[in-house]
Amino acid sequence: MAVVNLKAVAHKAGVSLATASRVLSGSTYPVRDDLRQRVIEAAEELDYVPNAQAQGLLHGNPNTIGVLVGDTGDPFFSGIIAGIHQAATERRAMVTISNTRRDPQLELDAFRTLQGQRCGVVILAGSGYDDEDYQAKMEQRIRSFGRDGRATILIGRHELDVQAGRVLADNAEAGRLMGKHLADLGHRKIGILTGDPHISSTKDRVSGIMGVLPEAVALPVDPTRDGGYAGAQQLLAEHDDITAIAGTADQMAMGAMAYLREQGITVPQEMSVIGCNDIWPSRDLNPPMTSVRLPLEEMGAEAVKLSARTGDISNVDIELPVELIVRESTGPARS
Repeated sequence: MAVVNLKAVAHKAGVSLATASRVLSGSTYPVRDDLRQRVIEAAEELDYVPNAQAQGLLHGNPNTIGVLVGDTGDPFFSGIIAGIHQAATERRAMVTISNTRRDPQLELDAFRTLQGQRCGVVILAGSGYDDEDYQAKMEQRIRSFGRDGRATILIGRHELDVQAGRVLADNAEAGRLMGKHLADLGHRKIGILTGDPHISSTKDRVSGIMGVLPEAVALPVDPTRDGGYAGAQQLLAEHDDITAIAGTADQMAMGAMAYLREQGITVPQEMSVIGCNDIWPSRDLNPPMTSVRLPLEEMGAEAVKLSARTGDISNVDIELPVELIVRESTGPARS
């Protein structure tokens, strides 16, 4: 049996192909009532099923979710992606992941590509980037994306003047918990491995730590295990009086622990180490690493759920708690 297409419906209804398309696609283009009724009756009689992909080219497919992430290999982002996939599977939505390497231009280009592919939702998974040119261009992209009713969801703090739903975790509180935990153990002079200082989560965490420990020394490094390794080496070479190292992400703290182990510096007896995000390898280190837990999978799932809400979500902020997880990598400051 031949597949019934739009051309067959138009022929049976005695209308142009454009008119049939306007009626069956839900277009707001005006069509006479009698022609509209003829198209609807012809479609029902022929059992015409609209092509979802073709419909998406007109309106965007609400069951197609585009996700912009900094690094799919980073456990922080992979945790968020896991939550997105779980919630998307429950609503039978398809997910497209774009890996931007936290490059502002790549992020903007990837968003444009997702818009061109007619995704119905875009989730910007990762905190904002402190750059005026990037912010202005991202605001323009989000406004363009939303003109035909498509939704943007922001995970993390973004300084963007746009209509978008937001899923937040308090990174300043995460930093404060890190600083307070070390201060309660008697630490005063510590080193902070900060990652990219232009990213809002990094800035917030450093601010939270230094609000409790103002004598802390901050060192921007590559936000990876190897960056943390090199950063620990530099901190100890330049500041032999520090008693603890904090990583604004767990990978950097793990790299610091690897360097300390190679140098024969015991953790936590001679140097305490603390991280943030509580990615799954943290508990399996030797010693297990103290970290502040962010609900990464829940953040991803809540972003998908928020995108599925009816009505205006532009003023909806979902705030999720952070929690200090104390393990064996932190102890009293050495005298």
